[in-house]
Amino acid sequence: MLVKWIRCTVVDRRGFERGQRKWAGLPGEPGFRGQGGGWSRGRPGVAHVFAFWESRAFYDSFMARSHDRLAAAQSGTFKEQQVRLFDHRFDVKTGFEPRFTDADLVRVAHCKVHEERAEHFALMQEKVWNPAMAGSPGMTRGLFGEAPGHEFLILSMWQSAAEHGKYREERIERLALRAQTEADIAALTGDIVDLEPSWTV
Repeated sequence: MLVKWIRCTVVDRRGFERGQRKWAGLPGEPGFRGQGGGWSRGRPGVAHVFAFWESRAFYDSFMARSHDRLAAAQSGTFKEQQVRLFDHRFDVKTGFEPRFTDADLVRVAHCKVHEERAEHFALMQEKVWNPAMAGSPGMTRGLFGEAPGHEFLILSMWQSAAEHGKYREERIERLALRAQTEADIAALTGDIVDLEPSWTV
């Protein structure tokens, strides 16, 4: 599965949200699996959208045919836009599905990892971080994705901000020490996203 992460700085919030609803046409596209997103909790005006496709071939075909028509509705409503593609490598918890209806919040972490530490980083994600997140009440599902250049995306969906907050307070420092996270990561950016139900496709 291919994961597309779009981050935009929005200048016309109402226009952007109106345009976002136009993506409701996506389910007819071959290979489309789901899309959702919302507003950054900590950065005013920043929107995140996560889209899922069965494969790169289906995604490329969509980009060549229908994308521009659907995207036209949001033209001029945002300035900076960053788009990144990741290949799904494994689930956080089990049986990831691109569904957003049972979550209120998405935590996204984007990690650039030192080349010689990439395999260690992935292993620690599987052996240390995944079990901790999977065992946290309120964490519904997640995934670990990889892009060329030792870039990784960790996406986790939570039932509420309160549940995510409990996990953070209790576990993060201890887990980071155990996983030697500091030694692995060259750069880390992340955000917490309040999901907008009307954006779910």
